[in-house]
Amino acid sequence: MSSNKIIRGVTVSMSVGFFDGLIPELREMGYEVVSVSSDGPELERVRNAGGRAIVVPMERHISPVKDIKSLWQMIRVFRHERPSMVHSMTPKAGLVCMIAAMLTRVPVRVHTFTGLVFPTATGLKRQILMATDRLTCACATHIIPEGEGVKADLLNNNITRKPIRVLGHGNCRGIDLERFNPADESLNSVAETIRKPESFTFIFIGRIVRDKGINELAEAFSRLYNECPDSRLILVGPYEDNLDPISSQTHQTINSCPGIEAVGEQKDVRTWLLASDAFVFPSYREGFPNVVIEAGAMGLPSIVTDINGSREIIMEGRNGTIIPPRDAEALYKAMKSFIDHPTKTASMAAQARPLIASRYEQSYVRQCLKDFYKEIM
Repeated sequence: MSSNKIIRGVTVSMSVGFFDGLIPELREMGYEVVSVSSDGPELERVRNAGGRAIVVPMERHISPVKDIKSLWQMIRVFRHERPSMVHSMTPKAGLVCMIAAMLTRVPVRVHTFTGLVFPTATGLKRQILMATDRLTCACATHIIPEGEGVKADLLNNNITRKPIRVLGHGNCRGIDLERFNPADESLNSVAETIRKPESFTFIFIGRIVRDKGINELAEAFSRLYNECPDSRLILVGPYEDNLDPISSQTHQTINSCPGIEAVGEQKDVRTWLLASDAFVFPSYREGFPNVVIEAGAMGLPSIVTDINGSREIIMEGRNGTIIPPRDAEALYKAMKSFIDHPTKTASMAAQARPLIASRYEQSYVRQCLKDFYKEIM
């Protein structure tokens, strides 16, 4: 067994962004870092950072036959690599990695819950999801919830009785304030081509799906636009109609409302944030949404729902406002208020970046995790 080998496990390659930036710092501390996930172009970032990447195909959704194959492959990887610690994130990787790590007697087994799916599920699906989370916790030696809200859900629903620890202020990635800098001249020059000074522009960034509150957002903005034709809504992100489709009415509203611009997935969201006046994120559930932190870092006040993570980032009336989830009326009123009270909105915008900097600066977040590793290894 390698006393300094850490395996980081995520379900899909896109999620290596949670830790690839930390790899050089861990190497300086004497750790070897190995990533396991499904295949994808993002694995090159792991290799460029000095880590190794091993492909273990995993399905994001429940798939018993494929899940068993993933578990068997993961067991083989752990037997060969003999790490001293496995640290998993995302639901499926957590389940597969924690079971495999326990069966192969990896001494330190850590899982970070970046969000919980079961609170918004119902019936048999909810019971299955709760059971898998309980199994993940049972196999782990250490459990990190991303924020106090996730911690409360784990404890209140009896998912585990093991000690649970929130690191820092909860967020597990942090933000690079030099990269997300609203004073960056090159970003501003591009943002000028998107910005419409005569309009008050709201922006949403995320998957265009039901669980992100897109049905309510389209309904609320359509009403707002009828009253305030200078208002504008930019939707940045991909549709996932095969996984969590929005309603046909919402599709029609997005396509027909002149104030809504659906621009698809963008490689760099910073210029889109800079071209906007406020961020709106009416999601039903989250762990700790990085996009709300990014919006704040770019100086945008936010409208978010009263859910895990979002309610911890936004302080009512200081850097945004919090509304109930699944409530188009409350969303409409909040958006209308941002337009009708420009002085208050400007005050929240001025406080947005300083509040983010004080709690989620990337080096602080990474140091919290490195200190935790030193403690448990």
